[in-house]
Amino acid sequence: MNIGITVYPTYGGSGIVGSELGRDLAERGHNVHFISSVLPTRLTELNERIHFHEVEMMSYALFEHQPYDLALATKMATVARAEKLDLLHVHYAIPHSISAILARESIKQKRYVPVITTLHGTDITLVGADRSYLPITRYGLQQSDGVTAVSKFLKQATIETFDFDDVEVIPNFICEKHYMRLPDSPLRGELAPNGERLLVHVSNFRHVKRPNDCVEILAKVRAAGTDAKLIMVGDGPERSAVYYRAEQLGVKEHTTFVGKQANIADYLGVADIFLLPSELESFGLAALEAQACEVPVIATRIGGIPEVVNEGESGFLSDVGDVEKMSVDTLRLLNDEDLRRSFGERGRELAVQRYATSKIIPQYIAFYEKIVNKAKAAAA
Repeated sequence: MNIGITVYPTYGGSGIVGSELGRDLAERGHNVHFISSVLPTRLTELNERIHFHEVEMMSYALFEHQPYDLALATKMATVARAEKLDLLHVHYAIPHSISAILARESIKQKRYVPVITTLHGTDITLVGADRSYLPITRYGLQQSDGVTAVSKFLKQATIETFDFDDVEVIPNFICEKHYMRLPDSPLRGELAPNGERLLVHVSNFRHVKRPNDCVEILAKVRAAGTDAKLIMVGDGPERSAVYYRAEQLGVKEHTTFVGKQANIADYLGVADIFLLPSELESFGLAALEAQACEVPVIATRIGGIPEVVNEGESGFLSDVGDVEKMSVDTLRLLNDEDLRRSFGERGRELAVQRYATSKIIPQYIAFYEKIVNKAKAAAA
């Protein structure tokens, strides 16, 4: 198939999933055309089956804000016709689904290109639920030829918020060959030169991720006598507040900020514990990646996380903000090597069993074929 994919190229899990989906589809022989403002961060190289089409913005004094959604729709329509796309697969509802629908409608006299929208979380729970965006988000769902969601939780949220239930659940995925334990990596020695235990957090440092809770957990773990360090991977608006909190709690020298990293697996592969104290996660992709690297997860019992982390098997779950329990759970795992190892092994087993690319990508391909065939039948 010739597949068009649009993602937010630099922010959040939707860009990661869309990029890695396209890469895997290309390896399976499909032609993938990424249509975006910049090359997605996880897309490190192009080849004969992976193509990039840049959305170019018009500079015009009359426009206070450049109309990206219209520029995107125009580019989608141009690429769909020129490359004879079989479908447009957009990740995140606003504005991508609306742009894709506009592109589809603008060229349908020449070629009907079905639109598949994949919902990732805040496009439904935050942006779409906002009263100013709710009607247009509902329209985007209703007018899409197919809609998928990354978790059962998100499907239910879509039903409750938009009274729309024609949603296929296709979860996020991991490449088991890319995400794995790295026992001999020199990075471990660089991060923990004195043999410290490594707590790792990965996020875009937004308030909803509660990165300050990670610093609180580190302080309590160290106060209990365990020599641990906190590795903060990523960047975002809360980073300076986290740095200040680490300073306040006297753990600044034990907290390392490494910024955005192209290869998250390098850091997860040497971690001892993964911290995910978010107040909302529609899936918890970072937790899945950690488990694939045999890292036990300390997380909150919210959203889609219980679908990913098995309580008492691959990690421990707590209420939002309960840093006391999360600290106790962290110490329990750090002080019991056999338990920590068994949690790690079980986590990888579950991750590969449920969410390996070999299991999930065929679900996407089957859904593509279903939607494309349905569109062809309607046109016949």
